[in-house]
Amino acid sequence: MDTFLIDSHKLIYHPRRVADVIESGDDWAKAKSIYPIYLELSPVGACNHRCTFCAVDYIGYKAVMLDYEMLQHRLPEMGRLGVKSIMFAGEGEPLLHKKINDIVALTHSSGIDVSFTTNGVLLNSEFVERSLDKVSWIKVSLNAGTAASYAAIHRTKERDFQRVVDNLKHAVAFKRQHGINCTIGVQAVLLPENAADMPELARICRDEIGADYLVIKPYSQHLYSETHQYEGIDYNPYLAMEKQLDGMSTSEFQLIFRSHTMQKYLEKPEQRYKKCHATPFVWGYVMADGSVYGCSAYLLDKKFEYGNLNASSFQDIWEGERRKENFNFVRNQLNIQDCRKNCRMDEVNRYLDRLVNQSVPHMNFI
Repeated sequence: MDTFLIDSHKLIYHPRRVADVIESGDDWAKAKSIYPIYLELSPVGACNHRCTFCAVDYIGYKAVMLDYEMLQHRLPEMGRLGVKSIMFAGEGEPLLHKKINDIVALTHSSGIDVSFTTNGVLLNSEFVERSLDKVSWIKVSLNAGTAASYAAIHRTKERDFQRVVDNLKHAVAFKRQHGINCTIGVQAVLLPENAADMPELARICRDEIGADYLVIKPYSQHLYSETHQYEGIDYNPYLAMEKQLDGMSTSEFQLIFRSHTMQKYLEKPEQRYKKCHATPFVWGYVMADGSVYGCSAYLLDKKFEYGNLNASSFQDIWEGERRKENFNFVRNQLNIQDCRKNCRMDEVNRYLDRLVNQSVPHMNFI
């Protein structure tokens, strides 16, 4: 069971935006004002961990951060223009931003749903007490079931493991005590080094933390990552783990094993859709230096950079010439065989591709 559709997508619940995307076709005049439903924002470039599988190691963990005063103008503007959700994550650890609680409050008051992907080390009492009631979900990256393997994979001190577990316990207890509707989950990237830990991690998440879910997902090689340690992982031997862990789920805890995503690695290139339909429409990415990108798989690639929030309004950037150039590039030149496999928008693209090409058999027999 995957109540949160983590191994799928939720674009089907935004039919008006989908219709606009389909209708725009190759017409920039129509595509120009189609704003993203979802944005990823990186409040901080720095990170307190150096995970062995980090996709954005090539960016360099720079000590830059989004300016709060600038966001006071941009976030309300994004809400007015139709942005519905923001996930704070990015090339660094989002909770390192000293004004993160103010940013959460501002985002929430702008009518935008808030979420976090974090390593959880700084998921402290101040954040829980000030921000938890304004956040839709928090997903903590906890990639091992023991302190020793956690330290090796996250490349940090062993004490961080228990600190994260304790932070999650406190967040769950505070949520329950105050009747807060925030989903608190854990994710683990399945690697050869942590595969044996997954039953214990699931037990900790369910019985000690009281998390809403644990999602176990495959590694995906980023185009520009410096690390290639896990590039050739064969997930076939791990698929049986789904059945082994199935009994961990309860009415209050879900074990989500992303076997569907793992199996997509076995597809032949010709089985995949031929164009990216999600970019530059339904999502976007803002780096810690304020740069706006159409796709997180192409950070630092100027062809996907539309402008900078420190210099221009979001509307000027989104409707500007550089996004127009990217629109034409993605429509006519981008070879998605070179893209990151199982990218963030993969399921969205599969859905849009079926609509655009009307490739579902007997689709009019509803």
